[in-house]
Amino acid sequence: MLSVPSLSAMQWLGLVHPVLIILFVYPVVGATIRLGILARERRLEINPIAPTVPVEHADHGRWVTAVVILASLIAIAHDVAEAWIERPVADLAAVSPSLPRLIAFLAAEAGVIAAFVALLRCRRTALRLGWAISTWIMLLLLGSQPEVHRGADWPWQAAFWQSHYWGGVVLAGLLLLSMGLQAEIDRWPSIRRLHVALNLVVALLLATQAISGTRNLLI
Repeated sequence: MLSVPSLSAMQWLGLVHPVLIILFVYPVVGATIRLGILARERRLEINPIAPTVPVEHADHGRWVTAVVILASLIAIAHDVAEAWIERPVADLAAVSPSLPRLIAFLAAEAGVIAAFVALLRCRRTALRLGWAISTWIMLLLLGSQPEVHRGADWPWQAAFWQSHYWGGVVLAGLLLLSMGLQAEIDRWPSIRRLHVALNLVVALLLATQAISGTRNLLI
C-alpha cells in the first residue's frame, strides 16, 4: 500500500494559493458571469429580474478581486519565505535576508491590503482608479523581489508568456481596473463594452492560469 507523502511547512504554505483559487475564485467567477448576463438582460428589458442583480454582480466581482489579491500576496510570501528558510546558505547570500528587508516586505504586503481596502471604501471614480492603480503597482513591486519565481521579466522572452506570475499580475490588474471603473460601467455604454472586452481577457487568463499553475505544482 502506498504511503501518504508528508509535506513540509513550506509545501503546505505553497498549497494555500492554489486552494484559494480553486475553492473560491473559479466558482465565484462562474456566478459573476451568470449575474452579469442577467444584469444585461434586465438592462435590455429581456428578462424582468430583480433590481438587486446588478448589485450582486458587482459584489461578486469585488469578492473575486479581493481573493485574487490575497492569493497573490500569499504566493509571493511563500516564494520569499522559501528562499530565506529552505535554500542553502550559499544561495541565501544572493538574496540577503535581513530584519530590515523582512520589515519592509511585511509593510509592503500590508500596504497592498490597505490600498485595496481604500479602493473598497471610495465612491468617486478618480479616487477609485487611483487606489486601484496603487494596489497594482505595490503588487508589482512586491513581485519584483529576487526570490519571486517570475520565469522572465521581458515580453520578448518566451518564458515571459509562459509565466504563471505575469499571468496572475495581469489578471489582478484587469480585475482592479473593473473595480475602479464600476460607477462608469453603470453610466456609460462605451465603458460597459470595454468592461465586457476586458473580462473576456480575464476569462482567457483564468484558463491559462489553471494550466500554468498545474504545471508549476507538477514541477
